[in-house]
Amino acid sequence: MVTEQIIATRGLTKTYGTRRGEISALKEVDLEVGRGTFTCVHGPSGSGKTTLLLAIGGMLRPSSGSVRLLGDDLYAMTPSERARARSDHVGFVFQLFHLVPYLDVLENVRLGGGEASVDAARALLGDLGLSGRETHRPSELSAGERQRVALGRALVRRPALILADEPTGNLDPDSSAEVLRHLSSFCDAGGTVLMVSHGSDADAYSDRVLHLSDGRVTEDAPGALRSDPGRPI
Repeated sequence: MVTEQIIATRGLTKTYGTRRGEISALKEVDLEVGRGTFTCVHGPSGSGKTTLLLAIGGMLRPSSGSVRLLGDDLYAMTPSERARARSDHVGFVFQLFHLVPYLDVLENVRLGGGEASVDAARALLGDLGLSGRETHRPSELSAGERQRVALGRALVRRPALILADEPTGNLDPDSSAEVLRHLSSFCDAGGTVLMVSHGSDADAYSDRVLHLSDGRVTEDAPGALRSDPGRPI
């Protein structure tokens, strides 16, 4: 079965200038990610994982190479076109949640949804196990609950792709597993997840495990992962 590509990068390179010269965070990365897949990227701090996510999400222009999202070249777009594509098709989940502290849970989720109705946001919070928390502020929630609110904000627009940057990095094992189960369910429903992580807690939920080192991506041989929906090569 041929899987529709959500992401395709070709020769993706990002170089930063420093006092000691140029540093290549990404070196000619070729990557394809198919619809409905959960891909986890491992690598040590400073290996370029966040740079990879930001470039794929249309938030960091590469030094060279291309990023296609649903077939469209993100960096051939105008800034406003790229922002629209990102808003329409991509949800972001971060390690530090980035919730607005003076808004309640329902308001934080609706921030991600544009015209999302209150009823739709409430239903999503129910799916995430947060019924009864709608009027709480982030400071009144546990770390795991805050991350589920952040996940709800990313999901409320029903994006094609979730980009997750260390989403379980600040969570206890039970809360981590709960967040990963929700991400896996999103994939089962046809969504796509690209997650970067130091640890291996997401591997059991993943279809593919990649490694980023010295700016280059390598892939584990297919094994007994979450499923095998037709990995792109």
